[in-house]
Amino acid sequence: MNDEAGQLKGEADEPGWEVDPDDEWGVAVVEAVGRQLRLRREASGMRAGEFGRKVGYGEDMVYKIEGGKRIARPEYMVKSDKVLKAAGLLTAMNEDLEKVRYPKKVREIAQMESKAVEIGMYECSSIVGLLQTPEHARALFEVWQPSYSEGEMERLVAARTARQSIFSRDPAPALNFVQEEATLRRRVGERMDRRRQLERLLEVGRLRNVTLQVMPVDSVAHPGMGGRIELLKFADGTAVGRSDGAFNGRPISEPKQLRILELRFGTIRAMALPPGESLALIEQLLGET
Repeated sequence: MNDEAGQLKGEADEPGWEVDPDDEWGVAVVEAVGRQLRLRREASGMRAGEFGRKVGYGEDMVYKIEGGKRIARPEYMVKSDKVLKAAGLLTAMNEDLEKVRYPKKVREIAQMESKAVEIGMYECSSIVGLLQTPEHARALFEVWQPSYSEGEMERLVAARTARQSIFSRDPAPALNFVQEEATLRRRVGERMDRRRQLERLLEVGRLRNVTLQVMPVDSVAHPGMGGRIELLKFADGTAVGRSDGAFNGRPISEPKQLRILELRFGTIRAMALPPGESLALIEQLLGET
């Protein structure tokens, strides 16, 4: 399916995202917005089918959104506002929906990242999510099994991209990334997508608050071979970490456990290429792509 076909499918069949049934707060918000839409539509004397035609969506989807079964997209709320002459009140609800638009797990991660003063990440299987372009993220989600629906995939890409607002925070956090060279060489997406991804890495790697290092493919064995490592430190002195190869992959905050992850991450950084050489290697890969 080409991009245009995907966009048309999204507009015609998928005006919203699926609701996470385990996200009680999110479900309550979506149901409240849906109730407002239904009450305003009924007060206008419009049936669901007629309203759907005016906003460009099917009757079934109108019922799903009004019943709290789908999260309305921003453009749906804007169109509804105009059709129902709500004077901006429905459009304003996009602020509430924005808070629940992304999966609960992603929101929790983003909330922690937004509060961290220092973040360290090592990735061995793919490019760190905070560094991915939308095209790269989508190419990864497209090959996931079992397959995501088009709407869910778009939601995940949007969520991953939204987390990157961390780069515009003021004051800026200290960000330290270590990528395996193999993740940079892997052919994810089309050629121009790969070029944009490498360009993005160079752009981020040159920021004052960012240290980006590459672990070369010819390196010796190191502590990161057990899987990714994530470390977040906060202004109050607390921290949280997670690693695929330690503590069953669960988030940890105990000082003894954190020291283990800090030791592993520190060793990985010491063994990786220095930042200058890392950026030079990425530039070389860009030239070869």
